[in-house]
Amino acid sequence: MEGNETANQHQRFLSLDSLRGLAILLMVLSGSIAFGGVLPAWMYHAQVPPPTHTFNPAVAGITWVDLVFPFFLFSMGAAFPLALNKKVAQRGVIITGLEVFKRYVLLIFFAIFIYHARAWVMASPAGLLENLLSIGCFLLLFAMFAKTTFESDRFSIIRQVLGFVIAIAFLFLFPFKDGGFNPNKSDIIIVVLANMALFGAVIWLFTKDKPWLRVAVLPIIMGIFLSGKVADSWTSAVFNWSPIPWAYTFYYLKYLFIIIPGTFAGDWLLKAKQTNLTLKANKKTLIIAVLCVLLVVLNTTFLFTRQISTNLIITVYTAIVVLFLAKRTQLPVVYQNFIYLGIFLLITGLVFEPYEGGIKKDPSTYSYYFVCGGMAVLVLFSFMLFEAGGYFKLLFKALAQVGQNPMIAYTAGSLCVLPLLKISEFEKTLNLLNSSAWGGFLKGLIFTTIVATIAWFFTKKRIFWKT
Repeated sequence: MEGNETANQHQRFLSLDSLRGLAILLMVLSGSIAFGGVLPAWMYHAQVPPPTHTFNPAVAGITWVDLVFPFFLFSMGAAFPLALNKKVAQRGVIITGLEVFKRYVLLIFFAIFIYHARAWVMASPAGLLENLLSIGCFLLLFAMFAKTTFESDRFSIIRQVLGFVIAIAFLFLFPFKDGGFNPNKSDIIIVVLANMALFGAVIWLFTKDKPWLRVAVLPIIMGIFLSGKVADSWTSAVFNWSPIPWAYTFYYLKYLFIIIPGTFAGDWLLKAKQTNLTLKANKKTLIIAVLCVLLVVLNTTFLFTRQISTNLIITVYTAIVVLFLAKRTQLPVVYQNFIYLGIFLLITGLVFEPYEGGIKKDPSTYSYYFVCGGMAVLVLFSFMLFEAGGYFKLLFKALAQVGQNPMIAYTAGSLCVLPLLKISEFEKTLNLLNSSAWGGFLKGLIFTTIVATIAWFFTKKRIFWKT
């Protein structure tokens, strides 16, 4: 589409929502497909292969499932400048920082509550009562976290306070199967996200005008991770210290290697908005978008099959072609930065690949952070280029609607859809699909579509869960 321009800035931010939505839905899909021996190993985390899905830390490589969490982390980092820049200008750094800390506390509570709200955590085996309570907890989350445009402020505050009172009473009074409420048991993914929401946002707040200082945080974090293994050292004390182990450990800060590159993407999106820069779509930008996606597919495939040398050669060659096309098409520098960052992170990750026994999600390696961070940049930029050319409009809109309501999309499956399937006994019918590979995948696709529909519905009704 030679010479076509994007309509407005909203489309570029829609790409970020689309990336977040894609990450959430792939997360749901990866947890709802058939487990056992019917699907190939690349349909699961590389380190929990079929048929037993027993965790094996010696297995190196990644699959598409291993990209899901880093993609979400990256989109979180990119959102910091877009969400906080105006707040800082209006309220100052300190007040904005306090709001960031409030969000951290609410996310930690959210992580604890949704864990205990799962029927199988309440009792084993879970019966009708537990499944109904799980659905009730899902509805209760609306009382605590829903933000709407049609309620008065007074009603909203009363609703939230009442919701939290009921939720706290449930946690302390319900006789959970393992002996009652335990704050040490929570949704670890949300706990990590809460820590990144706190530390990533605070780092951006104090370095928003000094990006070089933001980069300088990473080697310090790396140094503490490496030297923290030395017994009786001050770095070991820092690494192991935690005032509240169930809410914070230094180990979570490793994901800043994905969050901080994300903040640079957010800075560039914000700069493009402030300077009214638009993307011009043409044949060259379409080729760039396709090659960016191809880099992600090839690296995921070759790292999984352990064809390391082949992967490096193809990656470097493809990267050169992308850089050449970016120069020829005369992309504005702020957009070229996405390509530079993505390729730099990807190749840096491949340089680190032999270290720590190869790329691994758990325990996560430096190669994993850099490779996945680079892939996230490239996917985001490819989404921006596709949107500029008017491609996949309906798909991007659908993904963005899920991405705008990530908390609902994340919890709807375990707290609403699964209990309803168990109560109606339709789960048994759905599990009949587990007998074949295509059926096992279709099962996950059906489950994911239901979850997506719930998120779409509330987004269309302008009801969002916010912290």
